[in-house]
Amino acid sequence: MSRLDKIDSAAEAKGAGVKTFWQFVKFIFVSLLAMIVQFALLNLLAWIFKSRTDLYNIDFGFWVFDYPAGEKGGLGYFIASNTANIVAQIVSFFVNREKTFKSGANVAVTLPIYIAFTVFLIFFSAWLNPTVYGAILPKVGDVWARNIATMTCSCVQFFAYFPVDKLLFRKPKAEKAG
Repeated sequence: MSRLDKIDSAAEAKGAGVKTFWQFVKFIFVSLLAMIVQFALLNLLAWIFKSRTDLYNIDFGFWVFDYPAGEKGGLGYFIASNTANIVAQIVSFFVNREKTFKSGANVAVTLPIYIAFTVFLIFFSAWLNPTVYGAILPKVGDVWARNIATMTCSCVQFFAYFPVDKLLFRKPKAEKAG
């Protein structure tokens, strides 16, 4: 039995409250992993798209998402921020399912629900990110504004995902016969 499994068992033995607290602690670490993936991909893609001025200078004022061209990134920033967010959520789904909640819940059932919730949060973040970005860009510059806007969205998503994941992944894995 691994060290993490021993801690999981000890937390479960102390009751539901301690088990949930321990899951929250693990959720924090998984979220940090997802955030590292998101920030690395965001900055890499933003750098790639900024070097392609044809994508960076296309005004992308679609629906409620306002990604103006030029200094604020246009279509390239839209693609970079949302691609990074989607990849981070894919990582988060599988790691949280396996490690945080040790869930045996059916992926065919939970993944579509998770995707629907993620799409909602991505739409919200696709509105919030450029709003924050545009508001602070003149004060802090492009790189800082991009990362602060992404941190803001990550924070909102962090507090939204834990209760959803706790509900989706409540079915424990079946114990292996050994």
